[in-house]
This record gives sequence, structure tokens and C-alpha cells, in this order.
Amino acid sequence: MTKREKISSESVSSSRRDFLRSATGIGLGATLFSFAPASVFALPGTRKVVVVTFGGGARDEETFMPGGQGNIPHLLSELIPRATFFSQVINRGILGHYVATASLATGAYETFNNFASVPPDHPTVFEYFRKDLRRPATDAWVVAPSNGFGRIGESGNRLYGAGLGAGVILPKRLLTAALSSGGTRDYDHLLRDSYESPLYSQTLAGHAQELHRVGEILKLSVDDFTKLARSSASPDELSVYVAHRLMQRLAPSLLWITLHDMDIAHSGAYSLYLDGIQRSDRLCADIWKMIQSEPEYAGKTTMFILPDFGRDSDSEAGGNGFQHHRTGDVRSRTTWMMALGPGIRENVIVERPVESVDLVPTLGSLLGFSARLSSGKPLTEIL
Repeated sequence: MTKREKISSESVSSSRRDFLRSATGIGLGATLFSFAPASVFALPGTRKVVVVTFGGGARDEETFMPGGQGNIPHLLSELIPRATFFSQVINRGILGHYVATASLATGAYETFNNFASVPPDHPTVFEYFRKDLRRPATDAWVVAPSNGFGRIGESGNRLYGAGLGAGVILPKRLLTAALSSGGTRDYDHLLRDSYESPLYSQTLAGHAQELHRVGEILKLSVDDFTKLARSSASPDELSVYVAHRLMQRLAPSLLWITLHDMDIAHSGAYSLYLDGIQRSDRLCADIWKMIQSEPEYAGKTTMFILPDFGRDSDSEAGGNGFQHHRTGDVRSRTTWMMALGPGIRENVIVERPVESVDLVPTLGSLLGFSARLSSGKPLTEIL
């Protein structure tokens, strides 16, 4: 990172810090730059983790600035006051949704074609978790709206992979299978797969066998799933429902949920982009409430929320503002992350620069596995 980029990244972080102090009441005394690790609140094996990522983050103009605070009332009033908030999370990798989310899940910057149906090259957090801790396949799951994420649960690494990954549930694929004998016109808002490129759309074939398998896992009939979809306003709402069923049925120790509604920004519709931000804000609060309401999760679950990356600024030459993330400018690479749960310090802002690949080794320190091939470092502020 050049000196100019470093200054700009710090400026983005400072702007978020100042806004949060004003909007949430976080004071100077609560802004920590270095401190002793937090005490462990549970023995290894009893702790659970839920990770929520955003497919294509929102800009500060629509979130962490005065003009955007109305779009994130739940983050500001319910979640951030309970969290340690990292205001300068830098993504140095490829800014495509699948490859960037795979980088979050491996703790290493993946370099494959974002639109290719390939597994990550590096071991995933799910493989580290299951292999080191000898956890069953039912203890790690991914729920993702975009069908392009079908191979994110397991890497192609020879030391891992081959049955050690997470189960992956793609609600759009299930819905397509459920509707294979009828029309899908009423479900267009749920089946749109790639906002990022109109030239790419993975084939959504009906997978009746997969639908039956997941139906057995979730104890949900085809009719019930279709009725649920009919009442859902977006793919993300359907995904959160599926995630809640997983929590109730299997109580996995490691659950990864990817939200994707705000990436409608690629269509150029600013109002729909704002709707996606507002819905993601509400769904994050809903997931936190689900955690507190489920006996297997309440009191022993750490929740992480972070975008995969940001979006272009209005002033960057070659960009399209809120619509895309083409330039790789500082604002599209400088995101944020929050962690909340038992043992996590509340109402704290961490301003030092960290990287998005630091998530996986941090999860390793929390859950008790080694992310040995990750390029990130554990975040000591929450350990």
C-alpha cells in the first residue's frame, strides 16, 4: 500500500470512528489501540461461531455517515453498542464476490477466476475446524443465496478437502428444484443469481435429490419450502430462514451466512441498493436475536459481521460510484468488521489497520484449531 493509500485508508477509518462516537455514544475512553486479551468465557468445544458476510458492501455515504445512518438503525442501536468494531479492515485481494468471500473463508487471498465453478485453493475454515477438532459433517454449514458459491465449503488442497468441508445450502437452487414442474415467474426476485455481471449466470438446474436431502435435514417439505419462498421479500430472507432451521435442527458450531441483496447496486437502481442495505441491517439484528433465543447458542456464541469489500467512490475516475467496485480504490478496499458475544468487549472501536484474511486465524484461536496455511493474523483485541 502506497503512502497516499495508507493515509486515505486511515482517513476512512477516522471518519467512521468520529461518526460512531456521535451516533452511538462511544467515547474517547472506549477507543482502544492496544490492550490485554479478553478472558476466555467457555471451554473449547462449547463455543459456537456465526459469521455473516455481505456480498458487495455498502459505502459509508449510505451507512456510516450522517446522511446514511437511517439505513442502518439496527447496527447502530442494537449491535455496535454490544460489539468490538474494527474500523479499518483492508482487502488486498480480487474484488469479485465469490473469490473475495472464498478469501475470507480461507484466510488467504485467492486468485482464481471469480466466475469459475472451482473450489478455493487454500484450506477453508471449515476444513481446519473439522480436521483439527474431529468434528462431524453436521457441525459446519454455509448458507449462500448466490449459486456461484456452491464450492465454497471445501478446498482443492490435497492436505484437506475430500469430505472435510462444510455442508453448503443454496436456497435458490432448492427453490428451482421445488418449482421444476411449474412456472417461476412469481419467483423472479428470488432466482436472480448474478448482479455483478449480466453476461454470467450459472445454470440453475433442478436438483431434486439435493432438495430431498436438504428437506430431510431441515424437516421441511417441498410444499412448505415453496410457501415460505412465496412470502419472502428477497433471497436473503429465505437464506436467513434456512440458517435458523439449521440452528434449530443441527445446532452447528460453525455457521456461515452470506447476504447478497445489496449487490442489486450493479443494476444501477439506487433505491433498490438502499433497500438491500436496510434489509441486511434488519436481518443481522434478526440473526443476533435468533442466537439469543436458541438454547444451544445463547450465552456461548460469537457473531462476526463484515462485508467482503466496499464500492467505488463517486470521485474515482473509471468507477461508477455506488454501482460497482471496479477501480480497487481505497474506499472499495477499506471495510469494517464487528464481533459480539460473551467475552467480547462492548462499545469498543479498534482503529489499527487489519486485513480481511485475519478472520480465519481469529476463528482458529476462538475455536481451538490451527489455520496453518492462512496468511492472516489473529485479532488479539477479541481473544
